[in-house]
Amino acid sequence: GATEAALAPRGNLVVRAFRAVLGFAVTVPVAVIALALAVAGLGYHVYGTIPQELSPGEDRGVVFVPLTAPQDATVAFTDTAAQQVEAVAQPLLEAGEVASIFTFSGSFGRQNRAFVVLRLADWADRETSHRQIASEMAPKMRHITAARGRPITPAGLGLRGSRTPLRVVVSGPDFDLVKEWATTLLAIAQENPNLQNMEMDYEENLPQLDIHVDRARADDLGISVETIATTLQTLLASSEVTRFVDRGREYPVLLQADEADRTSPSDIDFIFVRAGDGTSLVPLSALVDVETVAAAAELRRYNRLPSIRVEGSLAEGYALGEAIAFMEEAAANALPPEARIGLAGQSLQFKETSSGAMITFALALVIVFLVLAAQFESFVHPFIIMLTVPLGVAGALFSLAATGLTLNIYSQIGIILLIGLMAKNGILIVEFANQLRDAGKSVVEAAVDATVLRLRPIVMTVISTILGAVPLVIASGAGAESRVAIGTVIIGGLLVSSILTLFLTPVLYALLARYSKPRSAVKRAMERELSGGLGRPAEPAE
Repeated sequence: GATEAALAPRGNLVVRAFRAVLGFAVTVPVAVIALALAVAGLGYHVYGTIPQELSPGEDRGVVFVPLTAPQDATVAFTDTAAQQVEAVAQPLLEAGEVASIFTFSGSFGRQNRAFVVLRLADWADRETSHRQIASEMAPKMRHITAARGRPITPAGLGLRGSRTPLRVVVSGPDFDLVKEWATTLLAIAQENPNLQNMEMDYEENLPQLDIHVDRARADDLGISVETIATTLQTLLASSEVTRFVDRGREYPVLLQADEADRTSPSDIDFIFVRAGDGTSLVPLSALVDVETVAAAAELRRYNRLPSIRVEGSLAEGYALGEAIAFMEEAAANALPPEARIGLAGQSLQFKETSSGAMITFALALVIVFLVLAAQFESFVHPFIIMLTVPLGVAGALFSLAATGLTLNIYSQIGIILLIGLMAKNGILIVEFANQLRDAGKSVVEAAVDATVLRLRPIVMTVISTILGAVPLVIASGAGAESRVAIGTVIIGGLLVSSILTLFLTPVLYALLARYSKPRSAVKRAMERELSGGLGRPAEPAE
Protein backbone atom coordinates (compact mmCIF):
# COMPACT_ATOMS: atom_id res chain seq x y z
CA GLY A 1 0.00 0.00 0.00
CA ALA A 2 1.99 2.97 1.32
CA THR A 3 5.30 1.53 0.21
CA GLU A 4 4.03 0.83 -3.30
CA ALA A 5 2.59 4.35 -3.50
CA ALA A 6 5.91 5.76 -2.46
CA LEU A 7 7.70 3.75 -5.11
CA ALA A 8 5.31 4.75 -7.87
CA PRO A 9 6.64 8.25 -8.61
CA ARG A 10 10.15 8.01 -9.97
CA GLY A 11 11.15 11.48 -8.81
CA ASN A 12 12.97 14.19 -10.66
CA LEU A 13 15.61 13.88 -13.31
CA VAL A 14 18.44 13.33 -10.84
CA VAL A 15 16.64 10.48 -9.11
CA ARG A 16 15.72 8.85 -12.43
CA ALA A 17 19.30 9.11 -13.65
CA PHE A 18 20.59 7.67 -10.40
CA ARG A 19 18.11 4.78 -10.64
CA ALA A 20 19.26 4.02 -14.17
CA VAL A 21 22.95 4.04 -13.24
CA LEU A 22 22.31 2.00 -10.10
CA GLY A 23 20.24 -0.54 -12.05
CA PHE A 24 23.14 -1.00 -14.44
CA ALA A 25 25.66 -1.25 -11.57
CA VAL A 26 23.70 -4.10 -9.99
CA THR A 27 23.96 -6.04 -13.26
CA VAL A 28 27.79 -5.71 -13.28
CA PRO A 29 28.75 -6.41 -9.68
CA VAL A 30 32.27 -7.53 -10.60
CA ALA A 31 33.10 -4.09 -12.05
CA VAL A 32 31.73 -2.26 -8.99
CA ILE A 33 33.60 -4.48 -6.54
CA ALA A 34 36.78 -4.19 -8.63
CA LEU A 35 36.48 -0.39 -8.53
CA ALA A 36 36.02 -0.46 -4.76
CA LEU A 37 39.04 -2.74 -4.35
CA ALA A 38 41.10 -0.45 -6.58
CA VAL A 39 40.18 2.57 -4.45
CA ALA A 40 41.00 0.67 -1.25
CA GLY A 41 44.31 -0.55 -2.72
CA LEU A 42 45.21 2.96 -3.83
CA GLY A 43 44.47 4.15 -0.31
CA TYR A 44 46.85 1.54 1.09
CA HIS A 45 49.54 2.77 -1.30
CA VAL A 46 48.94 6.38 -0.27
CA TYR A 47 49.17 5.34 3.38
CA GLY A 48 52.84 4.47 2.86
CA THR A 49 53.59 7.92 1.46
CA ILE A 50 51.90 10.04 4.16
CA PRO A 51 54.29 11.36 6.83
CA GLN A 52 53.46 10.20 10.34
CA GLU A 53 54.00 12.01 13.61
CA LEU A 54 52.63 12.04 17.13
CA SER A 55 50.86 15.39 16.92
CA PRO A 56 50.98 18.33 14.50
CA GLY A 57 52.98 21.37 15.43
CA GLU A 58 50.60 23.81 17.08
CA ASP A 59 51.05 27.55 17.34
CA ARG A 60 51.00 27.82 21.12
CA GLY A 61 52.15 31.43 21.11
CA VAL A 62 55.66 30.77 22.35
CA VAL A 63 59.13 29.97 20.98
CA PHE A 64 61.90 28.40 23.06
CA VAL A 65 65.66 28.78 22.60
CA PRO A 66 67.58 26.25 24.77
CA LEU A 67 71.31 26.93 24.99
CA THR A 68 74.17 24.65 25.95
CA ALA A 69 77.58 26.18 26.71
CA PRO A 70 80.83 24.23 27.26
CA GLN A 71 80.83 21.82 30.19
CA ASP A 72 82.93 24.00 32.54
CA ALA A 73 81.19 27.28 31.67
CA THR A 74 80.07 29.56 34.48
CA VAL A 75 76.63 31.10 34.85
CA ALA A 76 78.03 34.46 33.79
CA PHE A 77 79.48 33.00 30.59
CA THR A 78 76.21 31.21 29.80
CA ASP A 79 74.24 34.37 30.48
CA THR A 80 76.40 36.23 27.94
CA ALA A 81 75.30 33.77 25.24
CA ALA A 82 71.67 34.20 26.34
CA GLN A 83 72.00 37.98 25.98
CA GLN A 84 73.16 37.47 22.40
CA VAL A 85 69.96 35.48 21.73
CA GLU A 86 67.94 38.35 23.21
CA ALA A 87 69.69 40.71 20.79
CA VAL A 88 68.65 38.46 17.88
CA ALA A 89 65.03 38.54 19.06
CA GLN A 90 65.02 42.28 19.75
CA PRO A 91 63.84 43.30 16.20
CA LEU A 92 60.88 40.94 16.57
CA LEU A 93 60.06 42.53 19.92
CA GLU A 94 60.16 46.00 18.40
CA ALA A 95 57.99 44.86 15.46
CA GLY A 96 55.30 43.62 17.83
CA GLU A 97 55.59 39.96 16.81
CA VAL A 98 57.09 39.07 20.21
CA ALA A 99 55.37 40.35 23.35
CA SER A 100 58.09 39.62 25.92
CA ILE A 101 61.35 37.75 26.46
CA PHE A 102 62.30 35.71 29.52
CA THR A 103 65.74 34.23 30.13
CA PHE A 104 66.80 31.57 32.65
CA SER A 105 70.56 31.21 32.97
CA GLY A 106 71.90 28.15 34.76
CA SER A 107 68.64 26.31 34.10
CA PHE A 108 67.99 22.61 34.72
CA GLY A 109 70.47 22.71 37.61
CA ARG A 110 73.47 23.20 35.31
CA GLN A 111 75.63 26.28 34.99
CA ASN A 112 76.24 25.68 31.28
CA ARG A 113 72.55 25.65 30.38
CA ALA A 114 70.26 28.59 29.58
CA PHE A 115 66.67 28.81 28.41
CA VAL A 116 65.23 31.79 26.52
CA VAL A 117 61.44 32.04 26.21
CA LEU A 118 59.86 34.27 23.57
CA ARG A 119 56.20 34.89 24.35
CA LEU A 120 54.57 35.85 21.08
CA ALA A 121 51.87 38.42 20.59
CA ASP A 122 48.26 37.33 20.44
CA TRP A 123 47.26 35.42 17.30
CA ALA A 124 45.05 38.29 16.16
CA ASP A 125 47.87 40.84 16.62
CA ARG A 126 50.53 39.19 14.46
CA GLU A 127 50.75 38.00 10.89
CA THR A 128 53.59 35.48 11.25
CA SER A 129 53.27 32.03 12.78
CA HIS A 130 55.51 30.54 15.43
CA ARG A 131 57.31 28.48 12.80
CA GLN A 132 58.05 31.53 10.68
CA ILE A 133 59.50 33.34 13.68
CA ALA A 134 61.67 30.34 14.56
CA SER A 135 62.82 30.02 10.93
CA GLU A 136 63.70 33.72 10.83
CA MET A 137 65.83 33.44 13.98
CA ALA A 138 67.61 30.21 13.05
CA PRO A 139 70.15 31.66 10.53
CA LYS A 140 71.07 34.47 12.91
CA MET A 141 71.69 31.98 15.72
CA ARG A 142 74.65 30.53 13.81
CA HIS A 143 76.70 33.60 14.66
CA ILE A 144 76.44 32.82 18.38
CA THR A 145 79.52 30.71 19.13
CA ALA A 146 79.58 30.90 22.91
CA ALA A 147 76.80 28.31 23.23
CA ARG A 148 74.98 25.81 21.06
CA GLY A 149 71.25 26.20 20.48
CA ARG A 150 68.44 26.81 18.03
CA PRO A 151 64.88 28.15 18.28
CA ILE A 152 62.26 25.45 18.70
CA THR A 153 58.49 25.40 18.98
CA PRO A 154 56.74 23.41 21.71
CA ALA A 155 55.06 20.16 20.78
CA GLY A 156 51.32 19.66 20.93
CA LEU A 157 49.48 17.78 23.68
CA GLY A 158 51.80 19.38 26.24
CA LEU A 159 54.58 16.92 25.40
CA ARG A 160 58.11 17.52 26.61
CA GLY A 161 61.30 17.17 24.62
CA SER A 162 60.56 19.72 21.91
CA ARG A 163 64.27 20.41 21.45
CA THR A 164 65.02 16.80 20.55
CA PRO A 165 61.86 14.95 19.44
CA LEU A 166 64.02 12.19 17.92
CA ARG A 167 65.61 10.13 20.69
CA VAL A 168 67.19 6.76 19.99
CA VAL A 169 68.71 4.81 22.87
CA VAL A 170 71.66 2.50 22.14
CA SER A 171 72.27 -0.13 24.85
CA GLY A 172 74.86 -2.85 25.32
CA PRO A 173 77.01 -4.76 27.84
CA ASP A 174 79.47 -1.92 28.62
CA PHE A 175 79.94 1.76 27.91
CA ASP A 176 82.95 1.28 25.64
CA LEU A 177 80.99 -0.78 23.14
CA VAL A 178 77.91 1.39 23.49
CA LYS A 179 79.99 4.51 22.84
CA GLU A 180 81.39 2.94 19.66
CA TRP A 181 77.93 1.95 18.42
CA ALA A 182 76.38 5.31 19.28
CA THR A 183 79.21 7.15 17.51
CA THR A 184 78.60 5.07 14.38
CA LEU A 185 74.86 5.76 14.49
CA LEU A 186 75.48 9.47 15.11
CA ALA A 187 77.76 9.71 12.07
CA ILE A 188 75.06 8.16 9.87
CA ALA A 189 72.40 10.49 11.28
CA GLN A 190 74.55 13.56 10.64
CA GLU A 191 74.70 12.65 6.95
CA ASN A 192 70.91 13.03 6.73
CA PRO A 193 70.17 16.72 6.00
CA ASN A 194 66.68 16.35 7.45
CA LEU A 195 68.11 15.55 10.90
CA GLN A 196 69.50 18.63 12.60
CA ASN A 197 71.63 19.23 15.69
CA MET A 198 72.28 15.53 16.19
CA GLU A 199 74.24 14.79 19.36
CA MET A 200 74.88 12.19 22.04
CA ASP A 201 74.20 12.60 25.75
CA TYR A 202 77.63 11.07 26.40
CA GLU A 203 80.45 13.60 26.30
CA GLU A 204 83.85 12.90 27.80
CA ASN A 205 84.67 16.51 28.61
CA LEU A 206 84.66 16.44 32.41
CA PRO A 207 88.11 16.24 34.10
CA GLN A 208 88.51 13.10 36.17
CA LEU A 209 91.36 11.63 38.25
CA ASP A 210 92.07 7.94 37.79
CA ILE A 211 94.08 6.39 40.61
CA HIS A 212 96.08 3.22 39.83
CA VAL A 213 97.39 1.22 42.79
CA ASP A 214 100.83 -0.44 42.58
CA ARG A 215 99.65 -3.73 44.05
CA ALA A 216 103.09 -5.37 44.01
CA ARG A 217 104.71 -2.60 46.05
CA ALA A 218 101.73 -2.44 48.42
CA ASP A 219 102.00 -6.21 49.04
CA ASP A 220 105.73 -5.90 49.74
CA LEU A 221 104.99 -3.27 52.39
CA GLY A 222 102.07 -5.24 53.84
CA ILE A 223 99.45 -2.65 52.89
CA SER A 224 96.14 -3.92 51.52
CA VAL A 225 94.22 -2.28 48.69
CA GLU A 226 91.28 -1.93 51.07
CA THR A 227 93.40 0.21 53.39
CA ILE A 228 94.42 2.47 50.51
CA ALA A 229 90.83 2.82 49.29
CA THR A 230 89.48 3.52 52.81
CA THR A 231 92.14 6.17 53.38
CA LEU A 232 91.33 7.95 50.13
CA GLN A 233 87.61 7.84 50.80
CA THR A 234 87.91 9.07 54.37
CA LEU A 235 90.27 11.99 53.81
CA LEU A 236 89.27 13.17 50.31
CA ALA A 237 85.54 12.37 50.49
CA SER A 238 84.13 11.55 53.91
CA SER A 239 83.37 8.64 56.15
CA GLU A 240 80.80 8.37 58.90
CA VAL A 241 82.58 6.86 61.89
CA THR A 242 79.89 7.15 64.58
CA ARG A 243 76.87 9.13 65.77
CA PHE A 244 76.20 11.08 68.94
CA VAL A 245 73.03 12.33 70.59
CA ASP A 246 72.74 15.85 71.94
CA ARG A 247 69.55 17.06 73.62
CA GLY A 248 67.43 14.44 71.95
CA ARG A 249 68.81 14.89 68.43
CA GLU A 250 71.20 12.48 66.70
CA TYR A 251 74.12 13.78 64.64
CA PRO A 252 76.53 11.86 62.37
CA VAL A 253 80.26 12.17 62.96
CA LEU A 254 82.07 12.56 59.63
CA LEU A 255 85.83 12.13 59.32
CA GLN A 256 87.34 14.23 56.53
CA ALA A 257 90.50 16.22 55.75
CA ASP A 258 90.41 19.99 55.84
CA GLU A 259 89.22 21.63 52.66
CA ALA A 260 92.65 23.22 52.09
CA ASP A 261 94.26 19.75 52.20
CA ARG A 262 92.06 18.21 49.48
CA THR A 263 91.96 20.76 46.68
CA SER A 264 94.54 19.42 44.20
CA PRO A 265 95.99 16.02 43.15
CA SER A 266 99.31 16.93 44.79
CA ASP A 267 97.65 16.71 48.22
CA ILE A 268 98.07 12.94 47.99
CA ASP A 269 101.78 13.47 48.71
CA PHE A 270 100.88 14.50 52.27
CA ILE A 271 98.73 11.44 53.01
CA PHE A 272 100.44 8.52 54.77
CA VAL A 273 99.38 4.97 55.56
CA ARG A 274 100.95 2.64 58.10
CA ALA A 275 102.97 -0.27 56.73
CA GLY A 276 102.41 -3.86 57.70
CA ASP A 277 105.06 -3.77 60.43
CA GLY A 278 102.91 -1.27 62.34
CA THR A 279 105.67 1.27 62.90
CA SER A 280 106.69 2.99 59.66
CA LEU A 281 104.52 5.37 57.61
CA VAL A 282 104.47 5.20 53.84
CA PRO A 283 103.42 8.18 51.69
CA LEU A 284 100.39 7.31 49.62
CA SER A 285 102.00 8.83 46.52
CA ALA A 286 104.54 5.96 46.60
CA LEU A 287 101.74 3.42 46.19
CA VAL A 288 99.44 5.04 43.66
CA ASP A 289 99.71 6.83 40.32
CA VAL A 290 97.29 9.66 39.55
CA GLU A 291 96.25 10.23 35.95
CA THR A 292 94.06 13.09 34.72
CA VAL A 293 91.60 11.93 32.07
CA ALA A 294 88.38 13.18 30.49
CA ALA A 295 85.18 11.41 31.51
CA ALA A 296 81.47 11.72 30.97
CA ALA A 297 79.51 13.87 33.37
CA GLU A 298 76.76 11.25 33.64
CA LEU A 299 76.48 7.52 32.93
CA ARG A 300 72.93 6.55 32.02
CA ARG A 301 71.20 3.19 31.95
CA TYR A 302 68.16 2.03 30.03
CA ASN A 303 66.47 -1.20 31.10
CA ARG A 304 69.43 -1.71 33.48
CA LEU A 305 71.92 -1.69 30.59
CA PRO A 306 74.63 0.90 29.89
CA SER A 307 73.03 3.24 27.38
CA ILE A 308 73.79 6.32 25.32
CA ARG A 309 71.10 8.42 23.72
CA VAL A 310 71.43 9.75 20.17
CA GLU A 311 69.04 12.66 19.76
CA GLY A 312 68.29 15.64 17.57
CA SER A 313 65.66 17.80 15.93
CA LEU A 314 63.87 17.56 12.61
CA ALA A 315 63.97 19.80 9.57
CA GLU A 316 60.81 21.57 8.46
CA GLY A 317 58.51 19.08 6.71
CA TYR A 318 60.35 15.98 7.95
CA ALA A 319 57.99 13.88 10.04
CA LEU A 320 58.94 12.04 13.20
CA GLY A 321 57.84 8.70 11.75
CA GLU A 322 60.25 9.09 8.83
CA ALA A 323 63.10 9.97 11.19
CA ILE A 324 62.46 6.93 13.39
CA ALA A 325 62.27 4.65 10.36
CA PHE A 326 65.58 6.06 9.08
CA MET A 327 67.35 5.52 12.40
CA GLU A 328 65.98 2.00 12.83
CA GLU A 329 67.12 1.05 9.33
CA ALA A 330 70.55 2.59 9.95
CA ALA A 331 70.91 0.67 13.21
CA ALA A 332 69.89 -2.59 11.55
CA ASN A 333 72.47 -2.14 8.80
CA ALA A 334 75.41 -0.64 10.70
CA LEU A 335 75.27 -2.07 14.22
CA PRO A 336 75.92 -5.67 15.32
CA PRO A 337 73.03 -7.92 16.39
CA GLU A 338 73.93 -7.64 20.08
CA ALA A 339 73.29 -3.89 20.04
CA ARG A 340 69.91 -3.03 21.48
CA ILE A 341 67.96 -0.10 20.10
CA GLY A 342 65.17 1.65 21.98
CA LEU A 343 63.25 4.90 21.87
CA ALA A 344 62.66 7.63 24.42
CA GLY A 345 60.68 10.85 24.78
CA GLN A 346 58.34 11.78 21.95
CA SER A 347 59.71 8.98 19.78
CA LEU A 348 58.61 6.36 22.29
CA GLN A 349 55.20 7.99 22.71
CA PHE A 350 54.79 8.07 18.94
CA LYS A 351 55.44 4.32 18.67
CA GLU A 352 53.11 3.49 21.55
CA THR A 353 50.37 5.75 20.23
CA SER A 354 50.59 4.31 16.71
CA SER A 355 50.20 0.73 17.92
CA GLY A 356 47.44 1.76 20.31
CA ALA A 357 45.54 3.50 17.51
CA MET A 358 45.50 0.32 15.43
CA ILE A 359 44.11 -1.65 18.37
CA THR A 360 41.48 1.03 18.97
CA PHE A 361 40.53 0.98 15.29
CA ALA A 362 40.13 -2.82 15.33
CA LEU A 363 38.04 -2.67 18.52
CA ALA A 364 35.82 0.01 16.96
CA LEU A 365 35.18 -2.25 13.97
CA VAL A 366 34.34 -5.21 16.20
CA ILE A 367 32.02 -3.20 18.43
CA VAL A 368 30.14 -1.66 15.51
CA PHE A 369 29.81 -5.08 13.88
CA LEU A 370 28.42 -6.66 17.04
CA VAL A 371 25.96 -3.81 17.59
CA LEU A 372 24.72 -4.11 14.00
CA ALA A 373 24.49 -7.90 14.33
CA ALA A 374 22.25 -7.46 17.37
CA GLN A 375 20.16 -4.85 15.56
CA PHE A 376 19.63 -6.84 12.35
CA GLU A 377 19.67 -10.25 14.08
CA SER A 378 22.00 -11.42 11.33
CA PHE A 379 25.71 -11.58 10.56
CA VAL A 380 25.21 -11.05 6.82
CA HIS A 381 23.76 -7.54 6.91
CA PRO A 382 26.42 -6.06 9.26
CA PHE A 383 29.06 -7.63 7.01
CA ILE A 384 27.57 -5.78 4.03
CA ILE A 385 27.72 -2.47 5.91
CA MET A 386 31.25 -2.95 7.27
CA LEU A 387 32.70 -3.75 3.83
CA THR A 388 32.37 -0.06 2.97
CA VAL A 389 34.70 1.02 5.79
CA PRO A 390 37.93 0.69 3.69
CA LEU A 391 36.48 3.21 1.22
CA GLY A 392 36.06 5.84 3.91
CA VAL A 393 39.57 5.22 5.25
CA ALA A 394 40.93 5.52 1.70
CA GLY A 395 39.09 8.82 1.25
CA ALA A 396 40.56 10.12 4.50
CA LEU A 397 44.06 9.17 3.37
CA PHE A 398 43.49 10.84 -0.02
CA SER A 399 42.48 14.06 1.72
CA LEU A 400 45.57 14.00 3.96
CA ALA A 401 47.86 13.44 0.99
CA ALA A 402 46.17 16.16 -1.09
CA THR A 403 46.41 18.78 1.67
CA GLY A 404 49.94 17.84 2.76
CA LEU A 405 48.89 16.94 6.31
CA THR A 406 50.39 14.17 8.40
CA LEU A 407 48.88 11.07 9.92
CA ASN A 408 48.82 11.91 13.62
CA ILE A 409 46.75 11.24 16.68
CA TYR A 410 44.07 13.75 15.63
CA SER A 411 43.67 12.38 12.12
CA GLN A 412 43.51 8.87 13.61
CA ILE A 413 40.64 10.01 15.83
CA GLY A 414 38.91 11.38 12.75
CA ILE A 415 39.31 8.04 10.96
CA ILE A 416 37.77 6.19 13.91
CA LEU A 417 34.92 8.71 13.86
CA LEU A 418 34.38 7.88 10.19
CA ILE A 419 33.43 4.29 11.06
CA GLY A 420 30.20 5.43 12.68
CA LEU A 421 29.48 8.06 10.03
CA MET A 422 29.93 5.57 7.19
CA ALA A 423 27.94 2.83 8.89
CA LYS A 424 25.00 5.21 9.12
CA ASN A 425 24.52 5.32 5.33
CA GLY A 426 24.71 1.55 5.04
CA ILE A 427 22.18 1.13 7.86
CA LEU A 428 19.68 3.37 6.06
CA ILE A 429 19.93 1.32 2.86
CA VAL A 430 20.03 -2.16 4.39
CA GLU A 431 17.22 -1.55 6.88
CA PHE A 432 14.83 -0.24 4.22
CA ALA A 433 15.83 -3.00 1.81
CA ASN A 434 14.88 -5.55 4.47
CA GLN A 435 11.47 -3.88 4.80
CA LEU A 436 10.95 -4.11 1.06
CA ARG A 437 11.93 -7.79 1.10
CA ASP A 438 9.37 -8.34 3.85
CA ALA A 439 6.81 -6.73 1.54
CA GLY A 440 7.59 -9.31 -1.14
CA LYS A 441 10.28 -7.63 -3.22
CA SER A 442 13.16 -9.62 -4.62
CA VAL A 443 16.68 -9.05 -3.35
CA VAL A 444 17.76 -6.98 -6.35
CA GLU A 445 14.57 -4.91 -6.46
CA ALA A 446 14.76 -4.27 -2.72
CA ALA A 447 18.39 -3.14 -2.97
CA VAL A 448 17.74 -0.73 -5.87
CA ASP A 449 14.47 0.71 -4.53
CA ALA A 450 15.86 1.15 -1.00
CA THR A 451 18.94 3.00 -2.27
CA VAL A 452 16.87 5.30 -4.49
CA LEU A 453 14.37 6.11 -1.76
CA ARG A 454 17.15 6.71 0.81
CA LEU A 455 19.19 8.87 -1.57
CA ARG A 456 17.78 12.16 -0.31
CA PRO A 457 18.28 11.56 3.46
CA ILE A 458 21.75 10.15 2.81
CA VAL A 459 22.80 13.16 0.73
CA MET A 460 21.26 15.57 3.24
CA THR A 461 23.05 14.01 6.22
CA VAL A 462 26.35 13.84 4.35
CA ILE A 463 26.12 17.49 3.27
CA SER A 464 25.17 18.63 6.77
CA THR A 465 28.07 16.66 8.30
CA ILE A 466 30.53 18.08 5.77
CA LEU A 467 29.27 21.61 6.37
CA GLY A 468 29.68 21.02 10.08
CA ALA A 469 33.31 20.03 9.51
CA VAL A 470 34.12 23.04 7.31
CA PRO A 471 34.73 25.36 10.31
CA LEU A 472 37.31 22.87 11.54
CA VAL A 473 39.20 23.01 8.23
CA ILE A 474 39.25 26.81 8.01
CA ALA A 475 40.08 27.25 11.70
CA SER A 476 42.86 29.56 12.79
CA GLY A 477 44.43 30.60 16.05
CA ALA A 478 45.32 28.46 19.04
CA GLY A 479 45.06 24.72 18.39
CA ALA A 480 43.95 25.18 14.79
CA GLU A 481 46.30 22.46 13.50
CA SER A 482 44.54 19.70 15.44
CA ARG A 483 41.09 20.83 14.33
CA VAL A 484 42.21 21.04 10.69
CA ALA A 485 43.43 17.42 10.83
CA ILE A 486 40.09 16.11 12.14
CA GLY A 487 37.98 18.20 9.75
CA THR A 488 40.02 17.26 6.68
CA VAL A 489 39.70 13.55 7.44
CA ILE A 490 35.94 13.78 7.96
CA ILE A 491 35.30 15.73 4.75
CA GLY A 492 37.56 13.61 2.55
CA GLY A 493 36.39 10.31 3.98
CA LEU A 494 32.69 11.16 3.70
CA LEU A 495 32.95 12.44 0.13
CA VAL A 496 34.66 9.34 -1.22
CA SER A 497 32.82 6.78 0.86
CA SER A 498 29.35 8.29 0.35
CA ILE A 499 29.65 8.34 -3.43
CA LEU A 500 30.95 4.78 -3.69
CA THR A 501 28.74 3.44 -0.89
CA LEU A 502 25.62 4.40 -2.85
CA PHE A 503 26.67 1.81 -5.45
CA LEU A 504 28.70 -0.69 -3.46
CA THR A 505 26.15 -1.29 -0.70
CA PRO A 506 23.24 -2.28 -3.00
CA VAL A 507 25.57 -4.44 -5.08
CA LEU A 508 26.81 -6.27 -1.98
CA TYR A 509 23.25 -6.54 -0.70
CA ALA A 510 22.10 -8.09 -3.97
CA LEU A 511 24.94 -10.62 -3.78
CA LEU A 512 24.94 -11.52 -0.09
CA ALA A 513 21.41 -10.87 1.20
CA ARG A 514 20.12 -13.85 -0.75
CA TYR A 515 21.85 -16.04 1.87
CA SER A 516 19.50 -14.65 4.50
CA LYS A 517 15.75 -14.95 4.73
CA PRO A 518 13.29 -12.05 4.97
CA ARG A 519 12.23 -11.35 8.52
CA SER A 520 8.60 -11.97 7.55
CA ALA A 521 9.48 -15.45 6.29
CA VAL A 522 11.41 -16.20 9.47
CA LYS A 523 8.49 -14.94 11.53
CA ARG A 524 5.97 -17.06 9.59
CA ALA A 525 8.15 -20.14 9.99
CA MET A 526 8.35 -19.56 13.71
CA GLU A 527 4.59 -19.11 13.92
CA ARG A 528 3.97 -22.32 11.98
CA GLU A 529 6.37 -24.22 14.20
CA LEU A 530 4.78 -22.78 17.31
CA SER A 531 1.22 -23.43 16.16
CA GLY A 532 2.15 -26.95 15.06
CA GLY A 533 3.57 -27.74 18.45
CA LEU A 534 0.51 -26.40 20.28
CA GLY A 535 -2.06 -28.03 17.96
CA ARG A 536 -0.60 -31.54 17.99
CA PRO A 537 -3.14 -33.91 19.60
CA ALA A 538 -2.08 -35.64 22.74
CA GLU A 539 -1.18 -39.30 22.45
CA PRO A 540 -3.79 -41.65 23.95
CA ALA A 541 -2.92 -43.13 27.29
CA GLU A 542 -2.29 -46.86 27.38
